[in-house]
Formats: sequence, C-alpha cells, structure tokens
Amino acid sequence: MSKPLILTILLFNAILAFAQDNDFRSAYDSFKNQAKQDYNDFRDKANREYADFIRQAWLSYKTLPAVPKPKEKEVPPVIIREEDKKKPIDDRLVVIEEEINIPTPQPQPVPVAPIREQPHPVEQSFAFSLYGTEMRVRLDDALKFRLPNLELESIAKVWEQLSGDKYNNVIRDCLQLRIRRQLCDWSYLRMLDALCSGFLGENSNEAELLKAYIYCQSGYQMRLAVAYNRLYMLYASQHFIFDKACWQVDGIFYYADNCNADKIQLCEAAFPHEQALSLYIPQEQSLSREVAPKRVLQSSDVEWLKATVAEDENLMAFCKDYPTSCIGEDFMTRWAMYANTPMSSGAKSELYPALKQFIKGRPLAEAVDILCHWVQTAFVYEYDDKVWGADRAFFADETLYYPYCDCEDRSILLTRIVRDLLGLKCALVYYPGHLATAIAIGDEVKGDHILINNTKYIVCDPTYIGAPIGMTMPDMDNKSAKVIIL
Repeated sequence: MSKPLILTILLFNAILAFAQDNDFRSAYDSFKNQAKQDYNDFRDKANREYADFIRQAWLSYKTLPAVPKPKEKEVPPVIIREEDKKKPIDDRLVVIEEEINIPTPQPQPVPVAPIREQPHPVEQSFAFSLYGTEMRVRLDDALKFRLPNLELESIAKVWEQLSGDKYNNVIRDCLQLRIRRQLCDWSYLRMLDALCSGFLGENSNEAELLKAYIYCQSGYQMRLAVAYNRLYMLYASQHFIFDKACWQVDGIFYYADNCNADKIQLCEAAFPHEQALSLYIPQEQSLSREVAPKRVLQSSDVEWLKATVAEDENLMAFCKDYPTSCIGEDFMTRWAMYANTPMSSGAKSELYPALKQFIKGRPLAEAVDILCHWVQTAFVYEYDDKVWGADRAFFADETLYYPYCDCEDRSILLTRIVRDLLGLKCALVYYPGHLATAIAIGDEVKGDHILINNTKYIVCDPTYIGAPIGMTMPDMDNKSAKVIIL
C-alpha cells in the first residue's frame, strides 16, 4: 500500500473519530443539561407541593414533657490497698449482662436536588459568628422579607417566595461551610440559627422560617409549627434528646429551640428524601481556636508522669451547648456519643508527645498500665451534682479543661487516648453508678476480662486509684454490668 494512501486512510479515520467524538460530546452535553433541568423541575415541584400543603389545616399536637437524664447512685473512687497491689492477678473471665453495639453514622443529608449557582453582578455578604468562628454567606438586604402574620396563606406565600432561585447561593454557601468547617449536624443547625437570627432578628418569625427553609433544602427533616403567635421549626432527631420538650409525629421525635408551649399546631407536610439530624460527631470540626490557659496534669504519685495541655475556649462553648442524647432510647449509648468523638488536634499536639514518651518502647500491657495510671492520678475526682447540679458527661477535651471529673469522664478520656496512641479496641463497662473501661490488649495479658466477638478485653478502671490493669474495682456486680462497644 502506498504511503499517500495510508495517510489518506489515517486522516479519514481521524476525521470520523472527531465527528463521532463531537456527536458523543453533544449528546452528553444535551443529557447533562436535561438532567439539570429535571433536577430543578423536581425541586421546584417539591417546593410547590410543600407550599400547597402548608395551606391545608394544621393538626394540634400536645407537647411531651422533657425527660431528665436518669439519676443514679454515685459510686465514689476507691484507692487500692497496699496489700492488694502485691496480690497476683488471676486470669478471670467476667460474664456481663448485655453487650451494646453502636450503629455506624449515616452520611450527612444532601439536598433533594443539586442547588444551582446563581450569577449576580454585585453581591453583598453577611457575616455572623458560630462558637467564636466568623463565617460569611452571600446574602444582602434585598433578600430580607416580611411575614405579615401567621395565617397559613401568608406562610405558604413566603415559602413560595423563598423557593425561587434568589436564595440558592446562600444555601450553597451554608452547605460549603458545613463541608469546609467539617460541621456535625448539631453545629449546622446552630449555624443556621445564628445566621438567620442575625439577618432577620432574634426570635423573629421571619428568622425561623428562613432557618426552616435552608434546613429543609439542605436535606434535613423538619416540621413547621405555630404556638402563641410564634412560628417554630421542629427538627427531627435520630437520637432521643434528654432535658428537652418534644413532639412525637409518626413515631419520630421532634424538638424545637425555645418553645415552651404545652400545645402546638403542626404542619405534617414532609419533603422528599428528608433525613433526621444526627448527634454523632465523627470528625473534628474546624472552628477558630481561642487558646485557654495551660494546665499541668501531674500524677499525684509518679513525678515523671506529667503532661501540659492548653484547651480551646471555642470548643468548650460547643461542648457546653451540645445536648445529651441516646441512640434508640437506650440510655447506655449516651457515653458512646462522647467517647467516639475525636480529640481536638490542638490538644493532641500538646498532650500526645508527652504521653508517647511515657510509653515509648514499652510492651502494650505496660503502656496501657502507664496511661491508665496517669488518668487515675492526674485528675481531681468530684461528683457532677456538686459541680454542675446535675449529671453531665464530658468529651475528652472537656476532661482536659475542667478542674474536676468523675468516673465516666475518666473512662471516656482513657479510651480516647488508648485508641489514638496504641490503636487498640476499647469498650466502656457500665455498672450501676459507675463506668470503667475494657481494652483489647492481647490474649496473653492476664486479669479480669470480657470476651467480645471472641476478642479478650482486659478490664482497666481509671477510677480505681493505683490499681493495675486487670483488676475490677471492689463491690462491682458483673451480673448487672453492661458493655458499650466503641
């Protein structure tokens, strides 16, 4: 075959491929544009139907009283007797009453359809603060609105007004903040409240409706309600929240901010693919850091067992605001919410280098024993009732910040640092009035232990002062003990 003919064939094939590629690109672009339009049409339709549902009669719901956290007897810390320290540790299988598994967190909610960016030649931004962290979204005064009254027609009309594309950019910005700041669902809810209250006025019906709209468009499950000429957004929760009045709708618990009414009128309209709020905190949130004064955590009986840490005041504000909850109405699960939350990187960067030096080059069992002894002896024990007036569990960061802690706080902290520094599996062991830990150190380690999924977990009690790992605190009844697997 001649060279000119080969070149002609190659050129022809290239032209054919280019044409086919262009046809494919054209078809793909057409499909993509159609898909975008379908998404937009679906979201528009969902908002129109929601507004129509608002116009229908709202039902009366009685407010369920707040359920206080169960109060239990408080078991004081125990200092091991000198003669008990010298006793050989027997390898004893402890049979507990119940094992409690913690469900894996679901991905955060997403909008029912992608929120399209809206181009604007000039756009102002609105600044607000969340837990000491300044945030901004594209929102100008032209987007302020009035809700003249709480007639159903008025609420429906404003919802239709919000449902246009004018508010798309602020929704996109809110979702981007959730991603960039790694906000948990609770922080995202608090962020929307701070944004809308700042923009439209604290405790105003307009702020509550805008919050409900953005929250709903972000994929979260909510209901609108009215009581005493106030509009409320009720947020659904995957977890039961203590000390907070609620409403049960179709078996789901809903909560509201600052609603003290004993009865409400509720719109039962649901939005497609809505998802209830979760109180898990699976990753560290990226909030601005305000460094607190340094705290020296010195063992009371081992001079070299000392570490220094400076906590974050903004993080403490979040922790104080975070509600106590349980999963599936099982009170035992509440401690897992705190124990499975990561320690802040700021605290780890100061604390962990010192702790690593304590355990460097040591066998696992000895390393765990050292960390347990540090938690036993570097913190001052005090009852929650005396300090806070009620039971309150701490995140690991809070135990490092506050001057006092109790058994649950110590156990949460110990499981956190053992998992971070040694990569070992941990569980919390609950006795009535007391919380200890169990750690999967290895089959060769002797002591009181629990079998979880055929894995040996050694009992380690950070409130049994001076006791080595493998010893259960006296007077603990294992027949009524429960294990929360972290």
